[in-house]
Amino acid sequence: MNIVIRTDASFKIGSGHVMRCLTIATELRKKGHEVFFWMKELPGDMRVFVQSKGFVVITEMTKADICIIDHYDIDREWERKIRPFVKKIVVIDDLANRIHDCDLLLDQNVVPNYEHRYDDLVPAHCVKLLGPRYLIMREEFIRERKSLPNKMGGVNRILIFMGGSDPTSETLKVLTALTQHQIFQCVDVVVGNSNPHKTKIKDICMKEGYLFHCQIDYLASLMAKADFSIGAGGSATWERCFVGLPSSSSIVAENQRISTETAEELGVIWNLGWHEQVTADTYKDLLWSLKGKKELLINMRNAGLKLTEQSGGARSWLDAILEVTE
Repeated sequence: MNIVIRTDASFKIGSGHVMRCLTIATELRKKGHEVFFWMKELPGDMRVFVQSKGFVVITEMTKADICIIDHYDIDREWERKIRPFVKKIVVIDDLANRIHDCDLLLDQNVVPNYEHRYDDLVPAHCVKLLGPRYLIMREEFIRERKSLPNKMGGVNRILIFMGGSDPTSETLKVLTALTQHQIFQCVDVVVGNSNPHKTKIKDICMKEGYLFHCQIDYLASLMAKADFSIGAGGSATWERCFVGLPSSSSIVAENQRISTETAEELGVIWNLGWHEQVTADTYKDLLWSLKGKKELLINMRNAGLKLTEQSGGARSWLDAILEVTE
């Protein structure tokens, strides 16, 4: 089949949509399908990165069996315009704030009423895949989960990953806090190519002896090794849970607020709140407190692993997407 994925990345949007879609595209390609990315030219758009993974990037719709849409600015009006070009439309969403004309909708997040909040937003025939049993996880995460080390709540190695673009410069806040708190044996700092401060961050890491990683394909391995992670909301929250990594989350975009607050209520993360209220001192206080939180961290690890159990298999979402054309 020919499959078009409509998504975008930029300094403002971030890289999460594209990275998620690359996971989908990679699995579809393994099944023998031809996958194209339809992306706009934007500052920090990641089109070159997508091409480096062997996918063709197009700039307009073409005939396809399936169009997969992962984009907050697309709704029913746009989807109806492409209906003449495609047999089926698949939407990936986590906002539930607009009406869709689609044949399958996937939302992997856990929020209040997640099982029913799309009932009035999609057609009656639409297949709905909702909740963490449909997590879209890269193969590296699935592999790491099968051989996780047994951890007892101690914190010696920490991971800092605030998303690919880090639009609110959280990484620099954390590094400011860390320079005043040198008690960890190892610090991994991860950024994406679209992070505008990556050179400055790299320089700080070299000076302080931290391990710097840019646009990597081994994030799951770093998460599995870490004892605690300082991160942002969004899809990375569930990635951390999937490999049993206790973490804090700062809310860096409004669309992350509900899922981050829900994740805290479920006991799987430590919610630091809205980024404008989170300072270097906030991160410093968090770092100082970790040594006395062994039981909390163990509970957080176990809760995350339990929440992300996938009884239907790690690729049940892939089978469902392919079945919509049958």
